Amino acid sequence: MKQYFVYILTNIKNTALYIGVTNNLVRRVYEHKNKLVEGFTQKYNLTKLVYYEIFEDPQNAIQREKVSRIF
Repeated sequence: MKQYFVYILTNIKNTALYIGVTNNLVRRVYEHKNKLVEGFTQKYNLTKLVYYEIFEDPQNAIQREKVSRIF
């Protein structure tokens, strides 16, 4: 069974949030922590995982990520 994750990262001071989707949460958080992902997370040092949800269907995970961005 394949799993998909919607996850939220923040920085050490909890002043910025990033919401993403991945099929390998451990790898993706490692990439963020080690600055292997260029862009927003690297610029604002978002390396602290604060929340995640697991989905079996990638479309449901993507939909959840989009809804989360509204808040």
